[in-house]
Amino acid sequence: MRNEKSPIAVEGIPFLAGTGLVTVVLVLLAGAIPFCWIFALVSLILTGFVAFFFRNPVRNAPADDRAIIAPADGVVIYLGPAREEHLGEEMTKISIFMSVFNVHINRVPMTGTVEDSFYVKGKFLDVRDQRASFENEQSGLIVRNDRGTRIVVVQVAGLIARRIVCYVTKGDRLVRGKRYGLIRFGSRLDVYLPREVAVQVKMGDKTIAGETILGLLP
Repeated sequence: MRNEKSPIAVEGIPFLAGTGLVTVVLVLLAGAIPFCWIFALVSLILTGFVAFFFRNPVRNAPADDRAIIAPADGVVIYLGPAREEHLGEEMTKISIFMSVFNVHINRVPMTGTVEDSFYVKGKFLDVRDQRASFENEQSGLIVRNDRGTRIVVVQVAGLIARRIVCYVTKGDRLVRGKRYGLIRFGSRLDVYLPREVAVQVKMGDKTIAGETILGLLP
């Protein structure tokens, strides 16, 4: 899977190279044009932010095989019942909001096979608006484990984030905690769990992708 060993997500390298090149050029120009130092400093700060945004830390999944883990770093902004349209079932929905300061690599919540995948074009509402789950551009996976339990995880684009990246597709075998995609510059992940799953988080909780337990399978 992509980004398994790189400390910076590969999707961020073009941005990092671009801002880094601009910084070097401005530093060289500053020798002849003194005020260029100001622009060089701003460009250096921007380069640092790009590296920070696309950072790709190592994470360790919990040992409990029943655990369904958070696919994203962020804050739980919705927790409650919801109808998942693709499965046509009433499920427990957990929404995680990622700010521009969170790690944006997304991780697999549960070991299993991608039973189906979907992509929906849409709007770019603020992802803290609950309408975003239905109206925003999104990419989702239906994952089925070996016991037949199905969950749905959906990457939702936001007001600023307009580039969803997903590395996997229908039929792929996924391992819990492994990287499977990212969304650039702030966004949201919706996770739909079967009603029998024992939820382990609450509204306002901070999550760590690949480590925080969202729920426990029966």
